[in-house]
Amino acid sequence: MTMEATAPQPTTPPATNPVPRRIVMLDIIERGIVTAVFCRFAYLMLQNISDTANIGVALMFISELLAFVLIIIRPLSATLSIRPLDWLFGVAGTVAPLLVTPAPVAPLLPEAACFAIIIAGIYVQIAAKVALGRSFGIIAANRGVKVGGPYRFIRHPMYAGYTITHIGFLLTMPSLRNALFYALALTFQVVRILREERVLNEAADYREMAARVRYRLLPGVF
Repeated sequence: MTMEATAPQPTTPPATNPVPRRIVMLDIIERGIVTAVFCRFAYLMLQNISDTANIGVALMFISELLAFVLIIIRPLSATLSIRPLDWLFGVAGTVAPLLVTPAPVAPLLPEAACFAIIIAGIYVQIAAKVALGRSFGIIAANRGVKVGGPYRFIRHPMYAGYTITHIGFLLTMPSLRNALFYALALTFQVVRILREERVLNEAADYREMAARVRYRLLPGVF
């Protein structure tokens, strides 16, 4: 008795849930805000570079350019927060440091020391951004939990890198205006961290990472 051979049935790929239209629109708004603020920042910084060839200004531009590019090319996340306060602190924490302006005054420390601080901060930023890849954004969302690179030591190394960099820039271009915006940026970043973790703690892998990595921003302090 023979059996008729049965042709293999084609498999249907699992259905994927489309990102809600509201999230798509909010994502577009987020990228639009970042683009507008960065363009203003880039115009002021590049004009100053052209006028003075200031190395500190050039480093500032490079550090912010990388963040801008990653936000523009990153994929959508269905977990993007729609809470108004998450948007307020996410946008404010991003915008505040981009409102600093070059200050025509002498640095508070020797330029070599200021640049060393800036470069150290940029190194931490880049290490965090490489670990994140296209999972970078300014509004609270779970775009994938990262546990490698600098994330083995603190939970939010990118913010730590920005804080170090901002200190170096403020020492290079000290002014009351710049000090105010950097102080606001740090305050917003701390609130932003806490609000981001509310979203991230919904994922078991983030809770496991947080249990291993105790500190969020500054080892031994916070």
